[in-house]
Amino acid sequence: MTAGEAVARYGRILVPVDGSATASRGLQEAARLARLTGACLRLIHVLDAGDHGNGFETAAAYVDTILPRMLRDGRRILDEARASVDDGAPHVSTLLLDKGVERLADVVVAQARAWHADLIVVGSHGRRGWDRLTMGSDAEQIVRCSPVPVLVVRTEGPGADGEAERRPAIGAASVA
Repeated sequence: MTAGEAVARYGRILVPVDGSATASRGLQEAARLARLTGACLRLIHVLDAGDHGNGFETAAAYVDTILPRMLRDGRRILDEARASVDDGAPHVSTLLLDKGVERLADVVVAQARAWHADLIVVGSHGRRGWDRLTMGSDAEQIVRCSPVPVLVVRTEGPGADGEAERRPAIGAASVA
């Protein structure tokens, strides 16, 4: 594929971010592609209450403590992700979403459809064996359900064997 074909084909690139090194690696690849093709990037962060609470909190505790923390952390993650690609990327927008009871993959795929994305770029831990079976693979589910091509960027080095590398209390479902 020539650069011209890539421009025509991948003008809108969706990138889920969760603050992890894995997601950051996917974001950097998406930014590199956007710089080459002039594509627009949309960075999304999906809130997940399960990352901040245990499910036994009262409604008041959720509204007064957990939700504000999730929103603050989600905005911080999006701001940091945007700052890491703002120089040189043609156009970057961000969106904070709440997954509710949906699977992360379903939220990402729905956003790809709604925004008319041409490509989704996700980072992946590259889990295998038991870790993949027990933890699942959000990246794999996105690939299976996506209406558009998905570029999966595998983490190399620490974390590639499936070890969690996320920042504490980030408030997002992992994307791998």
